[in-house]
Amino acid sequence: MINGVRRTLFDRGSWAEAGRIAGILRKETIGGALLLAGAAAALIWANSPWSAGYEALRGVTVGPAALHLDLDLATWAADGLLAIFFFVAGLELKREFVAGDLRHVRRAAVPVAAAFGGVLVPAALYLLVTRGTSGAAAGWAIPTATDIAFALAVLAVVGRFLPTALRTFLLTLAVVDDLIAIVIIALFYTSDLAPVPLLAALAPLAAFTALVQRRVRSWWLLLPLAFAVWALVHASGVHATVAGVLLGFAVPVLRSRRAGGPEAGPGLAEHFEHLFRPLSAGVAVPLFAFLSAGVTLGGLSGLATALSDPIAIGIVAGLVVGKPIGIMVATWLVARFTRAHLDEGLAWVDVLGLAILSGVGFTVSLLIGELAFGIGTERDAHVKLAVLAGSLAATLIAAVILRLRGRVYRRIHEIETADLDRDRVPDVYQQSAATDRA
Repeated sequence: MINGVRRTLFDRGSWAEAGRIAGILRKETIGGALLLAGAAAALIWANSPWSAGYEALRGVTVGPAALHLDLDLATWAADGLLAIFFFVAGLELKREFVAGDLRHVRRAAVPVAAAFGGVLVPAALYLLVTRGTSGAAAGWAIPTATDIAFALAVLAVVGRFLPTALRTFLLTLAVVDDLIAIVIIALFYTSDLAPVPLLAALAPLAAFTALVQRRVRSWWLLLPLAFAVWALVHASGVHATVAGVLLGFAVPVLRSRRAGGPEAGPGLAEHFEHLFRPLSAGVAVPLFAFLSAGVTLGGLSGLATALSDPIAIGIVAGLVVGKPIGIMVATWLVARFTRAHLDEGLAWVDVLGLAILSGVGFTVSLLIGELAFGIGTERDAHVKLAVLAGSLAATLIAAVILRLRGRVYRRIHEIETADLDRDRVPDVYQQSAATDRA
């Protein structure tokens, strides 16, 4: 309790932020459906009589050899398409902490702590399960990721009335999770570092930053610079998706005072997010899923053999058990040390449902698996099956928990959408604003 006011976990926040989050979630939900379709198509093709065609497609090489960018399509998907995904994640993370509700420390503490807990515990559990297995330690980061598009696709089916605060928590946790993942990739999955291209990337990055800080939107200026940053980071040995986050962080969030100040309207980050989120959610991530998820199951015996691999067991355990434990413990500790309580109508079982759903680690988990064990290797195939199995298990368990709370969510949804004065702003947000001013 601070100044006589009890801290609240998972409060609704502002109406402006709720509306913005709702728009993001709609786009990501559609992207999640496309992601699932891409993954399903890949699995069907890879296990059909025409599976050789799938592997041939993944191996098609395109790009200029003079720039050392003659890469196969599978590599383009992992290094190129996911750079767009991480660019949008960088924009969203900066937007949240500069102008969103999470610029307030008390709001940021819970999802940030939960994200770190959801990384540390599954990694530790994976290492515990795979101890003694030669080479397994390289995959410690595989079960630490949360796939927001996949998770939101599940919510669209089983959690349509999930309270706004819980949706915001899940989205923010996943975005912070993505940032942690890109740091892990840069620090632990970089081999044969070439410092000259990495240093050279600073020049186009500085030029890109200078232009966007001046609110330049001309694609013919910005895209060549962004591509140069990506190509040089790729050539340095650092995974090229790191370039996406750096470029996202360079974009300003607030409008300049000459344009009327922060209250005058959305900044350049929000403009770019509107442009690139559909490309990320609707094209980049589904194509990556299509080019990465295709793995031969080999019938029930082959599936059983793959999932009996200690690496696969460690991944499934990390996603289904480690991820929710880490998130729940971190969230409880924040509540304990800040003497906060859950918002009215919510219970810890709601947090548990989201924590389990966070074990859906599809996109980034597949990427880290490829970096850890190599694309097309036997262990890479085991990783893919384990990620699919773990994500499916997390989905089913979370769906049961969230379904059981359906009546509660409907009641909260009715409160959050009631607009008796018909001014297009739900009454509960006006009451919250009045309370904050008081």
